[in-house]
Amino acid sequence: MALQLNTSQAARRDVGGWEVRPLPAGAADFAKAGVWSNKTVADHLAERVAATPDHVSVIEGERSHTLRDLDLESDRLAHALARRGFRPGDTISFQLPNWREAVIIGLAAAKAGLVLGPITPIYRDAEVGFMLRDSRSKLFFVPAEFRNFDYLAMAQRMRAAIGPELQIVVVRGAADGLTSYEDLLADGEDEMALPGADPNAVKLVMYTSGTTGRAKGVLHSHNSLQSENWMRGQDLKVGPRDILYNPSPVTHVTGMLYSLCMPFTLGITTILADTWDPIACLDALRRHKATGMIAATIFLEGLLEEAKRQGEHLPDLRLYLCGGAQVWPELIREATAFFPNCVISRIYGATEVPNITGGVTDRADVELGATTDGRIFGCEARIIDPSTGVDLPAGAEGEIIARGPQMLIGYTHPEDTAAAIDDQGFFHMGDLGKIVHGSSILITGRMKDIIIRGGENISPKEVEDVLMGHPAIAEVAIVAMPNARTGEIGCAFVIPAFGQAIDLGEIGRFLVAAGIAKQKIPEHLELVDDLPRTAIGKVRKDLLRETARGIAAALAS
Repeated sequence: MALQLNTSQAARRDVGGWEVRPLPAGAADFAKAGVWSNKTVADHLAERVAATPDHVSVIEGERSHTLRDLDLESDRLAHALARRGFRPGDTISFQLPNWREAVIIGLAAAKAGLVLGPITPIYRDAEVGFMLRDSRSKLFFVPAEFRNFDYLAMAQRMRAAIGPELQIVVVRGAADGLTSYEDLLADGEDEMALPGADPNAVKLVMYTSGTTGRAKGVLHSHNSLQSENWMRGQDLKVGPRDILYNPSPVTHVTGMLYSLCMPFTLGITTILADTWDPIACLDALRRHKATGMIAATIFLEGLLEEAKRQGEHLPDLRLYLCGGAQVWPELIREATAFFPNCVISRIYGATEVPNITGGVTDRADVELGATTDGRIFGCEARIIDPSTGVDLPAGAEGEIIARGPQMLIGYTHPEDTAAAIDDQGFFHMGDLGKIVHGSSILITGRMKDIIIRGGENISPKEVEDVLMGHPAIAEVAIVAMPNARTGEIGCAFVIPAFGQAIDLGEIGRFLVAAGIAKQKIPEHLELVDDLPRTAIGKVRKDLLRETARGIAAALAS
């Protein structure tokens, strides 16, 4: 399914003061097709409460919450925020784990017309301070403590640095002189009308993981973000009968979409997991007869390992969409073979364009799900020559660009928007890939990951995929290392498989036997216990490149 987007580059000013892209000329067509509902999650909630108020919408641990429960609590929170002077367009931030309070905050923001500023729990003072300032946050929800870190102390440092205008609300805890979440709710006994939100206004300020530079604030409207849910509903028939387990942080676009939006846009039940524990995951999937997961590679790896250990094949599991980090083909094959009723596939998207591809829908297409990153679905996607911008033929590697109703409406800094979106309205993904099997995308690497050896461009992903077939390698990441003779060489960071040994010579022999050109073989090896990662398991190659530069400098001295 392709949805065309015609656009002008003249910016408009959002109610919150953000400079955003204009509504596309095809906006009426998006609404007619249903991809833009022109509703907020609060509007969807109201409709579902009227129809099925006792439907369980959120499960966290042993507690279940119905649509009616969520509606009543989010009403109180929205009224409390309005009484405290928050107006449509104001930003409120939260740095919460996958707790039901995050769902309530998302609903209350839509009811009060506020903008959400989620901040991933792994971030600390420098990142949090930047994001609070950059998103213009006026309120900050934090846990008192989580996983042995004192978030309350950090929030107080943020207020001391930013100023008393930053209000702090403590969730699941209390502190002298600060408002607790329960106190705030108690202030929400009010029948005043709530303003709601324009579905085309900014709903979300979400920061990229910053693996290739400083984090950028992505602006999404209600329509742009939630259209991804509509597309999953069309593609995979996701709906009220589905129960999805969510270990992805709700402060990341994946967790946001499937726990803060989809329970209301499509009526699913979400199971919130605030920490990743494969044993707990397997138990919850079995106990609740969960039908699916949409999560990163690290979660599928852990689930499969534990399921094999217990001999649990999860007959109710019908779908698993895997993305957000590199997905090894063999993982998809093994998981498909083990879970007999589940369709498992790779998908592709980004915070800026949450879905570019749909997953396979038939177990017979397991090879397509394992060896490609999905069919282009719900948008236009092209492969261009990065130097000239000219379209490349099918099968040729180039830069991926995309446009559609689910793409961002801007960045917090207009210059970032201008740099990323061309005059035809296409977002430049920064990924290299090719179109294969008619309409499927195969990601071959990141443009910034390219190794330029002796003037020849080498994409590490091809080599990494082959090396993952070596029995002595548990995981590998290859980055560029400076070299006096060739300019750059490949530096492989390898986590050895348990009890196994690997060296550079064996890596070379294995790759040659697999038909990999000698120029692409890594020329330096670092054995490591782990790799630096983002919150969803994506390898921080920017940090590995820094390490490789340091190694090269030490070797040259």
